[in-house]
Amino acid sequence: MTALGVLLWATALLALPGRKVRLSSLRKKRVALRMGKRSHTAVLLLGAAAIAIVFASISGVYLMSAAGIVAATVSFRRRAVRHRRAHDTEVDSLVAGLETVVGELGAGAHPAVAAGVAASECSGTVATAFGRACGRARLGGTAHDGLRVADSPVSGELMIVAAAWRIADDHGLGLMGLLSAARSDMLARRRFRTRTQASLAGARATGTVLACLPVVGVGLGQAMGASPVRVLLGGGLGGVLLVIGTALVCAGLLWTDAITDRVCR
Repeated sequence: MTALGVLLWATALLALPGRKVRLSSLRKKRVALRMGKRSHTAVLLLGAAAIAIVFASISGVYLMSAAGIVAATVSFRRRAVRHRRAHDTEVDSLVAGLETVVGELGAGAHPAVAAGVAASECSGTVATAFGRACGRARLGGTAHDGLRVADSPVSGELMIVAAAWRIADDHGLGLMGLLSAARSDMLARRRFRTRTQASLAGARATGTVLACLPVVGVGLGQAMGASPVRVLLGGGLGGVLLVIGTALVCAGLLWTDAITDRVCR
């Protein structure tokens, strides 16, 4: 099979209808849904393998290595963005849940009832944490143990709430005041993080522009007739320089993200 045939075959595989379209008549069957997920993953893996074969047959292992570095960097940055968005969403849900608990406690409700109301009004792992706290309190256990969720994007914030709840249970302090203080602290941290991220938008943009400068330089050299693309894709020393340059550019982007994320914490 020629390289063009392999590329067309991979494109056809990636252009298949989505899982929801292919399994619209079997949505009520969990077995069929699981098979659809596995087949969709298999199609993506086959398509990626076919594209890798085409790259290897056209330009060798150097272009494949550079493309792999770029793909890994893009995937890592997208996961980081999704994690930040999930964290912000969960923090907002936790703040709303604490406001509900404080309001219920101010109205004279039992802490277990207040946690249950918060669980019904929150979403995500925050709702799970308040639901567990409510269940433990109703069964005579300690509610603060139920607030600890290890795999939550806001596990640190939930630990703070659990510690405040434990202090109230152990020393007889007012739970409403401690939870109000925890909520105020989270709101202040949220506002600080938002302001810092806005102020660092220029630094992030500068890092992205600097990362694109080598590509611009290659384009200018190609326009002047120096043929840098032919050198970089021709293998040998040019291929080595392509891999090293791509790795340095991606490392610079990741280092910029690490510095700005550390400031925002």
